[in-house]
Amino acid sequence: MRKLALDDDILLEIEKPARYIGGEVNAVMKNVEDIDVRFAMCFPDVYEIGMSHLGIQILYDMFNRREDVWCERVYSPWHDLDKVMREQKIPLFALESQDPIKDFDFLGITIQFEMCYTNILQILDLSQIPLHAKDRTLDDPFVIGGGPCTYNPEPIAEFFDIFYIGEGETAYDELLDAYKEWKGSGKSRREFLERAAQIEGLYVPIFYDAEYNEDGTLKSFTPNNEYALATVKKQIVMDVTDAPYPMKPVVPFIKVTQDRVVLEIQRGCIRGCRFCQAGMLYRPVRERNVERLKQYAHDMLQNTGHEEISLSSLSSSDYSELKELVTYLIDEFKNKGINISLPSLRIDAFSLDVMSKVQDIRKSSLTFAPEAGSQRMRDVINKGLTEEVILNGAGEAFEGGWTKVKLYFMLGLPTETEEDMKEIAHLAEKVARRYYEIPKDQRHGKCQITASSSFFVPKPFTPFQWAPMCKAEEYMRRAHLVNDEFKEQLNRKSLKYNWHDAEVTVLEGIMARGDRKISKAIEEAYRLGCLFDSWTESFHNELWMQAFENTGVDIDFYNLRERGEDELFPWDFIDIGVTRKFLRREWDRAMEEKVTPNCRMQCSGCGAAKFGGGVCYEGKN
Repeated sequence: MRKLALDDDILLEIEKPARYIGGEVNAVMKNVEDIDVRFAMCFPDVYEIGMSHLGIQILYDMFNRREDVWCERVYSPWHDLDKVMREQKIPLFALESQDPIKDFDFLGITIQFEMCYTNILQILDLSQIPLHAKDRTLDDPFVIGGGPCTYNPEPIAEFFDIFYIGEGETAYDELLDAYKEWKGSGKSRREFLERAAQIEGLYVPIFYDAEYNEDGTLKSFTPNNEYALATVKKQIVMDVTDAPYPMKPVVPFIKVTQDRVVLEIQRGCIRGCRFCQAGMLYRPVRERNVERLKQYAHDMLQNTGHEEISLSSLSSSDYSELKELVTYLIDEFKNKGINISLPSLRIDAFSLDVMSKVQDIRKSSLTFAPEAGSQRMRDVINKGLTEEVILNGAGEAFEGGWTKVKLYFMLGLPTETEEDMKEIAHLAEKVARRYYEIPKDQRHGKCQITASSSFFVPKPFTPFQWAPMCKAEEYMRRAHLVNDEFKEQLNRKSLKYNWHDAEVTVLEGIMARGDRKISKAIEEAYRLGCLFDSWTESFHNELWMQAFENTGVDIDFYNLRERGEDELFPWDFIDIGVTRKFLRREWDRAMEEKVTPNCRMQCSGCGAAKFGGGVCYEGKN
C-alpha cells in the first residue's frame, strides 16, 4: 500500500484532493530499487490543465519505456494546498511514488506560456530546491526546461540548469545515458553540465555570458566554457509516424480541461501567419501515417475508456489524408457513442459536412479566426483568408442549420489604423446579415455572432519579432473603439463583443522578448505573492508593477520600441532552421501588405528544408 504524502486531515480540508493522490488508470508504477534515474515531469499549473497536455503524456510514456528510468508527474499545488505545505514544511512530491521531488535526479518543467513563470519558482521553492542554478549542489536534482517558451529562455535562464530546445523525442536518451555514466563517477555537478552542453539541442545557461550596450540592448552573447556550443540547434523528429506515442495515456480521476483521446495528426503548419510563433518553430510540416492513426484511435479508446476523440494539429484542414481519417472515425465510432471533435478546421464544404455528422448543430458553434477585420490587415499578417471565403463559409453553415458563430481577432497588430479596428465590427455585422438573408421560414430563430479580441504580442522567431507593442491603456482604448462600433451596427442584437485583459498582454510581451535582466523582476513578483498569473482570479497587476519598480526594470524598453533591423536578440543563439533573413524578408513584405503563398503552393526558402524532409520534400522524390 502506498503511503500518501498528505495525511487525511489535509486532504479533507483542500478542494479536489484527487489532484494530489496519483494512482490513476495507466499511471506507471516501478520499484525504486530497480531503476537508475528518477525523473519528475512537471507542468507548472494546476492538475486539470497539466493532465490535458499531450507533450507530457508523450514524454512520460517514452521515458517509462526504459527499464532504468522512472518518470513521475508533478503539478502546481493550488493556493489552498500551497499555504498548508509552507506552514507545515511539507516538501512538494510526485504523484506516483508520493516521494519528495528534491530526492529525484531530474525535475523537467514544460513551459507553455509566459504567465506561468512565477509558478516555476513555486515548484522549486516548495520542492526545497534553490531557485538559482548556481546555488545547487550534488544533493539537488538537475532542473531542465522544455516547451515553446524555451525558444527565448533568457528571462528564466538563471533558474534552470539545462534547457532542451526542440521536440522531446530526439536527444533525451543520450542525456539520460550520460547521466547514468556520471552518477557513479564521483565527478562534480559542473562536469555533468559540461557533458550535457555537448549534446545537440541542450543549452546550459551558466556557460554563457550576456553583455549589454549603454542603451540596454544586448551587445554580445558568448559561451564561457569550452564545451558550450555557440549555436544551439533545435531538435526535430522527422519521422513522426514512428515516433513514440502514448497508447495508454494516464486517465485522470477528476474532470480535466481535455478529457479525451488525442490524435496528433501532423506537426507544423504550412500557412506562415506572421504573428504565429508555432507556425515558425515547428517547421517543416510532417504528417502522421493515416493507417497508424486509425490503429491509435482503437488502442487508445480501449486503454482509457474515454468517450471522445480529438484531432490535434495547428491546422487540421491541411492534413492531406483528413477526409479518409475523419470518414473512418465517423463510420467506426459514431454509433458506439464516441464523440469526435475537430478543432482548427477551416470552414469549407467538406468541414461543414463532417461537422454536421459529428456535432449537435443546435448546441454547437462554428469558429472562424479572421484575426483582422480588414483585408488590408489580413494581408499584413499573411492570413490567407478573404472576406468572400469567410462569408461563404458562414452562409453555408447557416444554411446547414448552424446559428452560432465565433470570430477571433487581434488588436494592436503592426500598421493597424482606426479604420482596420472598426472593420472588426463591420465584418461581424456582414456575417449576421448573411444569416438574415436566409428566408425567414428556413431560419432557426435568431443567430448569435460572438467576436473576441486578444491583443497582439510579438514573439521571438516570428516576422513580427521587431514590432513595438502598445501600453495597456492604448489596447483598452482600441477595444472600446471597436465595442462602440459594434453598438452602431444594424444587427447589434445578434452581435456580442469580448476582449482579453490588456495588463496580462503587457506582461506576456516583456517575458516573451525579455533578456536575463528581467529575471529579478519575475523573482520579486513571486516574493510579493504573484502565483497562477494566467488565472484571472489570481492575477495581481499591481504586485507585478511593484516588482518592476523595486527591481528597476523598464517595461517600456522591452515593449514599446521597434527593434533595429540588426539588433542582437537574446534568442539569436538558437537555430530553429527558419532563418533570420527569411523572417526579416517577411517583415518587409508585411510592411508592403504582400501575401506569401503557403508551403504547398510554393517554397519561400525559409530555411526549414535543411532538416531534409516533411512538406519541403513532398512530391520531390
